[in-house]
Amino acid sequence: MVAVTQAIRTAIDLLADYRPLPGVPDELVDASGRMRPVWGGLLDHLARSDPATLVADFGRGQQYLRDAGVFFRKYGDAGIGGRDWPLSPLPVILAEAEWLQIAQGLMQRADMLELVVADLYGSNRLVSDGHLPGSLIAESPHWLRPMVGVQPASGHFLHFLAFELGRGPDGRWWVLGDRTEAPSGAGFALENRVATSRIFPELYRDSNVQRLAGFFGAFRTALEGLGGPGTGPGGRVAIFTPGPMTDTYYEQAYIARYLGLPLLEGGDLTVQDGTLHVRTVDGLSPLNVLWRRLDSAWADPLELEEVSRLGTPGLLSAIRAGNVTLVNALGTGVLETQALLAFLPGIAEVLTGRPLALPNIATWWCGGAKERAHVAANARRMLIGPALSTRLPLETDGTFALAGTLKGGTGDFADWLNRNAAGLVGQELVTLSTTPVWDDGCLTPRPMTLRMFLARTPLGWRVMPGGFARIGTTPDATAIAMGQGSSVADVWIVADRTVEPATLLPHPALAFVRTDPGPLPSRAADNLYWLGRYIERTEGILRLTRAYNGRLDEAGTHRAPLLVAVAGCLESFGVEAAEPLPAGLCATLAAAVNSAGNIRDRFSVDGWAALSDLEKTLSRMAGTVTAGNDAALAMGILLRKITGFSGLVHENMYRATGWRFLTIGRALERAATMAQLLAILADPDAPAGGLDLAIELGDSAMTHRQRYAVTSQRDSVVDLLALDARNPRSMLFQLGEIRDQAEALAGGPMKGQLSGFGRRVLAVQTAVAIQSPQSMDSAALRSVRGDILALSAHLSQTHNL
Repeated sequence: MVAVTQAIRTAIDLLADYRPLPGVPDELVDASGRMRPVWGGLLDHLARSDPATLVADFGRGQQYLRDAGVFFRKYGDAGIGGRDWPLSPLPVILAEAEWLQIAQGLMQRADMLELVVADLYGSNRLVSDGHLPGSLIAESPHWLRPMVGVQPASGHFLHFLAFELGRGPDGRWWVLGDRTEAPSGAGFALENRVATSRIFPELYRDSNVQRLAGFFGAFRTALEGLGGPGTGPGGRVAIFTPGPMTDTYYEQAYIARYLGLPLLEGGDLTVQDGTLHVRTVDGLSPLNVLWRRLDSAWADPLELEEVSRLGTPGLLSAIRAGNVTLVNALGTGVLETQALLAFLPGIAEVLTGRPLALPNIATWWCGGAKERAHVAANARRMLIGPALSTRLPLETDGTFALAGTLKGGTGDFADWLNRNAAGLVGQELVTLSTTPVWDDGCLTPRPMTLRMFLARTPLGWRVMPGGFARIGTTPDATAIAMGQGSSVADVWIVADRTVEPATLLPHPALAFVRTDPGPLPSRAADNLYWLGRYIERTEGILRLTRAYNGRLDEAGTHRAPLLVAVAGCLESFGVEAAEPLPAGLCATLAAAVNSAGNIRDRFSVDGWAALSDLEKTLSRMAGTVTAGNDAALAMGILLRKITGFSGLVHENMYRATGWRFLTIGRALERAATMAQLLAILADPDAPAGGLDLAIELGDSAMTHRQRYAVTSQRDSVVDLLALDARNPRSMLFQLGEIRDQAEALAGGPMKGQLSGFGRRVLAVQTAVAIQSPQSMDSAALRSVRGDILALSAHLSQTHNL
């Protein structure tokens, strides 16, 4: 109490300028204008910090989000774009006692929703007994008739839920919406927490904030339990994603990385004999549990949306056979039907014998004459007050919201309603409470909603002690949506006792077990392989472009023989040498970023940050770099950045199957590029300076001086860059690297048999190893280059890429 009193005294100035809206509840202050005690620590911290310190603190959180690559994809008239994650630095703070009441109400609601969806796809008593209109369900786009009568293998339809909450004018919390189809946001809640804890590290540590790791650990354990005995991380459990173009793909990748689960697309999966499998580089691997982030209708093109390219043909057959559990079950999106909110309070009484502890927003279904007459008779009451929306046009799901004062008066609206409202939903929008945001050095109230998450565990529902808040852009905002510029905030649940740290690591008392990473999906292997190739190709283009521009000022013309030779090398990569910052270079790096983006769950934060920094640097240089020495210096900067990324990945990536495919891609591209360069620059008819340039491009000038006590000659250059197995820039060294990885993929030399890919690599390596500098002429180099590039097809055939 002493600490709270002191905090209140030091925060007087901040509170003095804080003006909650009249008649609107506020999270910081109560109805009498007194600060809620749980906010004391935060206000004390803000009051004691000078403006420069706060700017630095807030910037630290934003820098973390940028480095981590957190973004929200948005779609609009201008196409697809990305928006930096709009974190509001101040958290929303709730006392643990209040949160426990909310949690109890949400668990009751979750149990009720489970009973409802089980009935809708089972006995259908709610409709037959008149508690639900049959047309409401049958006409819902989320209703899946093929799932009628199909019982989930787990025994439950719902395993992971989200709820939108708002505090209404009377101070109570209301449920604004149920998220049962494929709830998003849990990963963003984690990232909000990390960023906010970096903004306020001491405050977070000392404020008894409930941790989030225990919630995710419990859910991961529950998922593994659904997979059957012996299932562990990376085993028979995966996350099912629509792919990189979905607006929440980053969050899906983050959750997959955080929980150690593979992130799979529909094309990664196949159904054989009623069993779901993952396509991996080692063949088909069975899968028992999918945490679904894909909308139900797109999950199986054979029985649902036939135009879907996101799902897996035959998935429903595996579900019917009881061989796979989907979290949540297909068809559970029917619970998100807006009109259903009108009936849930009554249904709760029927199914559980109790009213809902947390009421949902008042809703009217105008599906028949009786309902329309009821809404029309109460139109005046429904249309009064700032709490209601002025939206009348029909939405895509046949709903509308009521608010404001409509032109023409209430009577005109009642007439319109009676004529047109069949099958519509009217919904009263609750006046939302406000929470403080930091605006130009002051606290300002903004309306907000909460999203909270529940996970089913063997011990029952577990509620995330937090979540995230959406915050409106203005004090009187009625629409709070990410696509409309709203911000987000972390949610702190503050206990009155010391909170123990939480972790996903196993309890020390449990026996230590080293688990296998599991088989690598073929799509992931393919993207890693091409990432290696594109990164190496980008580096090669940078070296060539630097060499070209470094000699351009001295030559004085693009037509100098050596520059013409270099331009020919660049042209083979689709790069125009005359461009100071070639478009072909940008396209190649973009291809590397795209490959990396397709496997975002397999990248560390530092690895992604390094690649993003390279892309941003290249983008900033566009339009400013000039030909000649300026371009050469720019290429040097980019070259150091890309080698930094390559070194970071090479040194830190776990030596599992994925690393091997990445390494094969890099080695194959480097060997093929070197063969091409030598065929052009070490040709007897090559222009003067070609041999020295080849050594420069091979980054082997010092080694050449040490190895050969002569000036550069064709034999010494070919020997060093093609045939020296100890030079990491040579063709033979890279072929040896590819052979080592091929053997490892086949089970190692002790297994005694090479794969088809391994045998072909050995043949190419041997063909190069028996050559001499004299026999390795330009024709032989071109032939070897073709053989090296052909290894790509053998790799794909052998490992199902």
